[in-house]
Amino acid sequence: MKKRIALVTGGFTGESVVSLKSAAVVERHLDQDKYEVFKIIIEKTKWFHLAPDGQEHPVDLNDFSVSPQGQKITFDGVFNILHGSPGEDGKLAGYFDMLGIPYTTCDAMTSAITMNKGYTKAIIQDIDHLHVAKSIQLFKNSPENHDRVLEELSLPYFVKPNNGGSSIGMSKVKSAEELAEALDKAFAEDSQVLVEEFVSGREFSIGIYSCQGNIIVLPATEIVSSKEFFDFEAKYTAGVTEEITPGRMNEEEIARVNQIAAKVYQKLNCKGAVRMDYFLEHESSKVFFIEINTVPGQTETSLISQQVRAIGKEIKEFYTEIIEEMWT
Repeated sequence: MKKRIALVTGGFTGESVVSLKSAAVVERHLDQDKYEVFKIIIEKTKWFHLAPDGQEHPVDLNDFSVSPQGQKITFDGVFNILHGSPGEDGKLAGYFDMLGIPYTTCDAMTSAITMNKGYTKAIIQDIDHLHVAKSIQLFKNSPENHDRVLEELSLPYFVKPNNGGSSIGMSKVKSAEELAEALDKAFAEDSQVLVEEFVSGREFSIGIYSCQGNIIVLPATEIVSSKEFFDFEAKYTAGVTEEITPGRMNEEEIARVNQIAAKVYQKLNCKGAVRMDYFLEHESSKVFFIEINTVPGQTETSLISQQVRAIGKEIKEFYTEIIEEMWT
């Protein structure tokens, strides 16, 4: 008998558009012989099952069930592909935990912590051979904090919302005159903002997931952007960024990065597939942590998809491994 999987997508943020695109790809690649898939769309005003015929069936939030044609359906598990809130920040994980429904992503605590860039860096900064850029976490957009950044950090630096993804609200600041506008932009997206010194290096992103109790590190992708940094446009506009998989690293760098990635995954108690972004500093080749994404994009051209194909694995097989792992 097929297991019933709720494919959860949508969300409360601007990342919902990316989430819906990811869900469409996941839906096409899930093993239909093993799983009966129900697309569940979560919006601020309603949660519903979108049937193949376009009909919307409301979700009963008491037990996360749907009743198309009056027949009640519950789920054996959840494939969470909801970027941003509430799918990536722990809210949805806590809800499923209370209902006893397994899901493919990190638990509530890990999801909440990793959504906060400052807290994540504080936890992983003592991992061997991993470095973090000097930074300040701000909780208020005030003249005092503006001056504090100028006094304590060296230009240039990145200003970014502390909770969030897809580089929305992020700026690169090259001069003191640009700081106020960058802070306004970031605080418009979040009540916490992270300001960190710029690291001169090549940018990479690497997928990590667990399978049968083992941590699997995928080949890293090198990000070569025609823009100043890997922002929303660079991530989601064709032709703006060159993505090289596997990325250009020597054997020693690959071994060091893979060891670091596995330790980050383990220390943060991650589940399912995550993606770690990092810099390889020019000249020193030191690994500088950028952030970790616990619900990475799953479009046809997404980094995780590229990396899975690079090891000769079918996307369908990869999704099956992710799903089966949530019941172990």
